[in-house]
Amino acid sequence: MDDPRRLTLWLCLLTAPALGCGKGSHTAYAADSKNPLKGASTLLVAVEEGPNSLDIQGVGTNRPSYGASWNVYDRLITFGKKTRPDGQVMYDYEKPEPELAERWEIDPGKSITFFLRKDATFHDGTPVTAQDVKWSFDRAVTIGGFPTFQMKAGSLEKPAQFEVVDDHTFRVKLVRNDKFTLPDLGVPVPAIYNSKLAKSHATPTDPWAQTWLKNNAAASGGYKVDKFEPGVQLQLRRFENWKSGPVPQLERVILRVVPSAATRRAMLERGDVDVLFDLPPRDVSELAAKGTFKVQGVPVENFMWFIDMNVKKPPFDKLEVRQAIAAAIPYDQIYGSACYGRGVPLYGGPSKTATTAEWPQPYPYKTDLAKAKQLLAAAGLSKGFSTTLYYNLGLSTWSEPIALMLQQNLRKLNIDVTLEKIPAANWRGEMGKKSMPFLINDMGGWLNYPDYFFFWNYHSQNAVFNTMSYQNPDMDKAIDAARFAESPELYASAVKTFITKAFDDTPRIPLFQSNVDVAMKPNIHGYQYWFHRQVDFRQLYKTVSAP
Repeated sequence: MDDPRRLTLWLCLLTAPALGCGKGSHTAYAADSKNPLKGASTLLVAVEEGPNSLDIQGVGTNRPSYGASWNVYDRLITFGKKTRPDGQVMYDYEKPEPELAERWEIDPGKSITFFLRKDATFHDGTPVTAQDVKWSFDRAVTIGGFPTFQMKAGSLEKPAQFEVVDDHTFRVKLVRNDKFTLPDLGVPVPAIYNSKLAKSHATPTDPWAQTWLKNNAAASGGYKVDKFEPGVQLQLRRFENWKSGPVPQLERVILRVVPSAATRRAMLERGDVDVLFDLPPRDVSELAAKGTFKVQGVPVENFMWFIDMNVKKPPFDKLEVRQAIAAAIPYDQIYGSACYGRGVPLYGGPSKTATTAEWPQPYPYKTDLAKAKQLLAAAGLSKGFSTTLYYNLGLSTWSEPIALMLQQNLRKLNIDVTLEKIPAANWRGEMGKKSMPFLINDMGGWLNYPDYFFFWNYHSQNAVFNTMSYQNPDMDKAIDAARFAESPELYASAVKTFITKAFDDTPRIPLFQSNVDVAMKPNIHGYQYWFHRQVDFRQLYKTVSAP
């Protein structure tokens, strides 16, 4: 686990200028002229759930949309890469690198000034300027919901913080020393929009052009959108004039939504697609064992699959009921059948008190039906109760087996559970309503810090991921203390405090930390794990397979 001393990294970056960094390149390969769609110029990808929007700052934007935005839009900064002990490549959150900004200077405690690439253009040929950056940031902190809260997580809170110095110089004024400020500019949300194009589609009732940007791009990134059909496909074409990195090796990327896992696997085995994403863990294990395909998997950082109970909805407003559910979950069965070993268990922890600041760490919950019955009796519910368990249909590969096994075990306690599947396109909207009493979900914090995860999930400001409706001033105090701790010792103490509070109050029951698994043909190269759990097509390339 990360040494708590790493908390000082971003604070250190806020006390010294950052230098520009170069990016690597790959050898180019010729396309297959007989069949271009199977040549080195085009990548075919099959996924369970596709993007529902091209606008990362839009309302209800789903996780696959992070990948669409990542490949189509630029951000001021990005991150370097590192090699794990197992040889797999992943991003390096300790290594900020230039993207649209070729360099930046930091005035400690006051501001960060970004110097933009003077040759960068949007896909329509319009030059990228600091005015576009300000409009994009103003939009993000004003539009509300998830984007605004994401910016706030890095103390980016109001338009007055963003200043246009000249056409190619943009300044962020700091409201406080926050270790998250700089890295927060490298996540998907602060994408840079073509403000002139976007404003031409704005209306008095839609000043930020959300309706138009949901299905259209106003971007400058490595790929342009050729075709977007939500729930069906996304077709991308290389932006030949991209200046924020090496021009992608792949000319075209075609991402197709194929809900059936069996069909997706068959497509790879027949050679109909190059890359599979969202495969069930069992299929991933079998493909890895065959050795015919390239299979890569990394446990998702700062992440867990979990069961949430809305503490404002009876009977989950009673601590004994929540603890009873925690004792009734068939953890081993779920881990074996849903995760298939492709991850890390997050149950059966050794103590009810966190003794380390390690994160994620196993919670001290285990299956104990006798204890669950005692707790229900203490809550006055020895005869059980009825409830509804909600889950995202777009992630049914994972969530459906969890739901079925949980439903079966709760019957033993006379708890009647109705399963409610929410269409993927509606899931984020339902989360925001905080009306679901009982749900299965997953969440990974983009910045790999425990206080970042808890800020999003347990803080009483009720971020979108706090679907427990959990509010506790002591929890808030500990999270805030960790965010702005001035020493590793204070940081570790605050982290252990809020983890222990989560153990005690039991609004959420972690299950496991799953992998991001990708299966590819052997001729696909350049894949690396990213915190947003989507594929960066800009880094991939392919060699032509033998006929």
